[in-house]
Amino acid sequence: MTQMRVLILTALLTTPLAHAVPQQWSEAFEDGAYRTAAMEAQIEQNADNLAFAARCLLAQAMSAPDHQPPQDIVIEAEALARQALEQEPDHIEGRLQLAIALSLRAHPLSTREAMRAGYGGDAKELVEAVLVDDPDNFYANGFMAVWHVEVVRRGGSVGSAILGASVKRARRFYSDAAEIASDDASTHWQYARALTALNAKKYRNEIDMALNAALSAEAETALEQVMQDRAQTLKTALETQDRKSVQDMAARML
Repeated sequence: MTQMRVLILTALLTTPLAHAVPQQWSEAFEDGAYRTAAMEAQIEQNADNLAFAARCLLAQAMSAPDHQPPQDIVIEAEALARQALEQEPDHIEGRLQLAIALSLRAHPLSTREAMRAGYGGDAKELVEAVLVDDPDNFYANGFMAVWHVEVVRRGGSVGSAILGASVKRARRFYSDAAEIASDDASTHWQYARALTALNAKKYRNEIDMALNAALSAEAETALEQVMQDRAQTLKTALETQDRKSVQDMAARML
């Protein structure tokens, strides 16, 4: 169970960078021109630029309309994040983008295949290390909130006990993330999606609160708009579909 598939948080892709990037790159990213921004960032291959390029490609992958991130793009982003970490092993953005890439590598795999590959456990360790260095990193907190819910859903009582996962811990991480950045749509969206996939009826109040927070946030980038559109789709499904159907839908979404 240590390599549980984790469907990761686009909050990691929609937040401000810890370092400044040229305005034209930032604008390209915000407009959804991810490949253009990634190519320009790689001209000067320092850790900051490589991590930003990885972020751009992962945003492109996460925006796939069928919720199936193209694996060739994910693998390319993973390589860029690893290059950033080769230059600066403790680079926070590099670790976070690598965690996303590994999680998306696991997305099309069965639980058994993901366990064998080790993607989920490696991603978790990367983000836990970021939280040691930067406890107030809200998208790392958001990542861990979803990780706990996913392990509870996929691992059951046995897997949760082995890994120390619980909805109670997920709530704590989500609360921290939301307190630090209450207006980040993706943080709220991903938590709502994960809880819906776990049990749409049991956690309905929490789901509704998180979805409403996601929908009331100001979408400033193309990726944030994608996340809000997905939040609206799930909200409508909760109101019109049976529990199993909406849970299955949420489990497929990113």
